[in-house]
Amino acid sequence: ISDQKPLGCWSVKHGQILTCPVVCNFETHEYIAVHDDKVLRIWKNEDLNLDKAFKATLSADVYRIHSLPQGGALVLFRGGGVRTLDVLLEAPQQDIENLISAEAIRWSGAFMEGQEPVLIFTTEKDKDFFVYVQKPKLNSLHKYKLEQQKLARPLCFTAHITNQTVTLLCLYSNNSVYQVLIPLQQDTEEEEEKEEEILSKSLLLNLSVSGAALKGTSLVVLDKDHVAVLGSLPDPGKKPKECLTIWNTKFQTLQTSKELPLGTSGQLWCYEEKFFLIHGKVLTVIMYKCETSSLAAAVGKLKDSQTLDVSSFVNWNTLEDEELVVSFQSQESVALKAESRMNLRSNRSTGQSGTLSVGQLLLRLKDASNYVLETELKKLMAKAPTPDLQATIGCVVTALTDRCKRNPKFYPQNLLQEIVETRDLSYSLCPDLMAVALEQKDLQLLQICLERFPDIPEEITYACLKAFLSMSEDHLKSVDVNLDSAICYVDVEFNDMEVKTEILENGFSEEMEQDMCDTKIPKESQSDGESCPVGLQKAALLNAVLHSAYTETFLLPHLKNLPAQQAILFLRYLYYLYVKCSEKVNTTLPGIRSPTINQIMDWMCLLLDAQFTVMVMLPEAKDLLSNLHKFVRAQVRFYSELNKIEGSLRELQRLNHLRESQTYSIEVLEII
Repeated sequence: ISDQKPLGCWSVKHGQILTCPVVCNFETHEYIAVHDDKVLRIWKNEDLNLDKAFKATLSADVYRIHSLPQGGALVLFRGGGVRTLDVLLEAPQQDIENLISAEAIRWSGAFMEGQEPVLIFTTEKDKDFFVYVQKPKLNSLHKYKLEQQKLARPLCFTAHITNQTVTLLCLYSNNSVYQVLIPLQQDTEEEEEKEEEILSKSLLLNLSVSGAALKGTSLVVLDKDHVAVLGSLPDPGKKPKECLTIWNTKFQTLQTSKELPLGTSGQLWCYEEKFFLIHGKVLTVIMYKCETSSLAAAVGKLKDSQTLDVSSFVNWNTLEDEELVVSFQSQESVALKAESRMNLRSNRSTGQSGTLSVGQLLLRLKDASNYVLETELKKLMAKAPTPDLQATIGCVVTALTDRCKRNPKFYPQNLLQEIVETRDLSYSLCPDLMAVALEQKDLQLLQICLERFPDIPEEITYACLKAFLSMSEDHLKSVDVNLDSAICYVDVEFNDMEVKTEILENGFSEEMEQDMCDTKIPKESQSDGESCPVGLQKAALLNAVLHSAYTETFLLPHLKNLPAQQAILFLRYLYYLYVKCSEKVNTTLPGIRSPTINQIMDWMCLLLDAQFTVMVMLPEAKDLLSNLHKFVRAQVRFYSELNKIEGSLRELQRLNHLRESQTYSIEVLEII
C-alpha cells in the first residue's frame, strides 16, 4: 500500500464469480479463494494463471474463509459446518453437516484462544438472531439465541475474546451499541442436553454527536476500551454527513469524529492499528494508537492539556493537511492517500505550542519568495526524524508542484532536487512532482526520481522513456545528468562512436558466433552490436528507466504507443547492453547503478512483445532483429555445450576435494 504498486493480479474465467473474499494463509503464504460457491482455488504469489492453480470442488457452498496467524485457515459453510483447511483438503468431497437449515448467516469472525481457534457466527431466522460458537479442532459447538430488542434490529456485529469470554458487540438500528458476554464453555453431557440459551445484552453506547443521532453502518473494535463507528449524521435540508467516530466504551464518551465529505462505501476495516476505508474514489489508510483509557482523557482533562476541545484527543492534522493538498488534484484519479496518523491521546500538547502545523506551513509558503521557501524548508529538513516528517515533506513538495502548475514561471529546480536527493520520498507522497518535471524538461530531477522512487506508475515511466528517446543528442550534451551508470562502458566522445575495449572473458568471440551460426555477419551490421547507438547522457537517462520498478501488465499497453523509430533506437541500445553483458563472465556491467542482465532481458522481451508487428514490417529493423536472433542462438548453443560437460566438471571438482595434497598423480578423465 505504501508503494502504491500492484503486486499481482489474477482473474477467473468469464462466467465464473468469486463468491467470498480472498484470504492469505499466514502459515503457507498462499492465497485461498472460492468461486461459484464450491470451487476452492489455492495459489502462490509467483503463480501467474489462476486457471492452472490448485483446484478442489467441495460438496457444500462456502460462506467465508478465515485465516489466523497461528491457527491456519478455517472454512465456514453456508449450512454452519466448519472445517480446518487441512482436514478439508484431505477429502474435498466429504459430507458437510447442515446445522442451520432455515437460518441465514449474517456475520462471522475467527479468533485464537490460547492455542485453539474459535469461530463465531450469527444467523437470522424470522427476525430472530442466533449466535454460534465453534471450536473446530475440539468438535465443540454451542448455540445461543440473542435477546430481542423492541423496534430495533442488529445491523452489524464484531467481537473479541478476553479471559475465556467472548464479548460480542452489536450495532442496532436504534443508533445504539449493545454488548453481549458469552463464556467459552467446556463440553459436558449436561450442556449437550440443555435447551437453547437466551443471551441477555446490555447497552454499551448511545451514538449521539452534539445531540444528533449517528446512524452507524460499520463497527470495529480497537481495544478493550475503544471502538470505531462509521456512519452518518443528519443535516437538515441537506445530504447526511458521513463521518468516522471513535468512542471510549469504558466511560461511554465520544473521543473524536472526522467528517468524510467525499462519502464512503459504508464499510470500515481495521488491521494492525490501521483503519482502511473508501473515501470518495480513494482508499484512505489512517494509523492510530490506543493508549490506556483514563477518565481524564475521556472527559478532556489531560494533565498537560489546556483545552477541552474534542480534537485534543486525536491529532487529525496529517489527514487535514493531506486533504488540503489533495484538494488541488483531480478527484478523478484513483490514488492511494499518504498514510494519515492520529493518536488517541496527545500527551505532548504543551511542548508543541511554538511549532507550526503542516497546514500553517503550507499557507505560509503558498506565495513565498524562493529565499523564504529555501529557508523554511531547510529548517524543516533539519528537524530530528519523526514518524510524520516524511509525510510532512511530501505535503510541502506537493504544494510546491501545485504552485508550479499555477505559475509556470515558478520552478525551484535546485530546491526540489535537494529534497528528493536527501529524503526517502516516494511517488505517492508527491504525485505531481514528476509530471511537473516532465513539463519543465528537468531531466536531472527525472533521473533522480526514477532511481529513488519505488512506486512510479507505469504511465509516468513510459512518459519519461518517450521524453528521453525524443531528445536530440546535441541538446543532451548541455544537460547535467549523473553519468556514473554509463561512463564505464560508453566513450565520452559520442561523435567517434567508439566503445572502450573490453577483454572477452567467457570464451565467446565474434568468430565463434559466426562459426556457430554458419552465417557471416556483414561488417556494417556488426556496428549495431559494437558501438553504442546513443550518447553518454541519453544512455545514463535510459539506464534510470531500466532501474524503475514496473508491472508488465500495466506497462505493455503504453509501450505499444511508442513511435516506431524510438522503439528501434531503444531496442538497439538494449541489444548493445546485452552484448556488453555477455562479454563478461559474471554478466555484470561496470559502473554505479548500471543495468543488470535481468533488467536488460526483461525490457527487451517487453519491448518486442509490444512492438513486434511494427518491427517485422519496418525494413530498418530487419538487420537488428536478425543480429539479435543470431546472437541469442549462439549463446543458447554455447551454454548448451557447457551443460554437456557439467557432469564431468562436477566429478573433477569432487576428485580435487578427495585428492591428498602430498601425493602426485596423473589422471585421465574421459568426457563423453
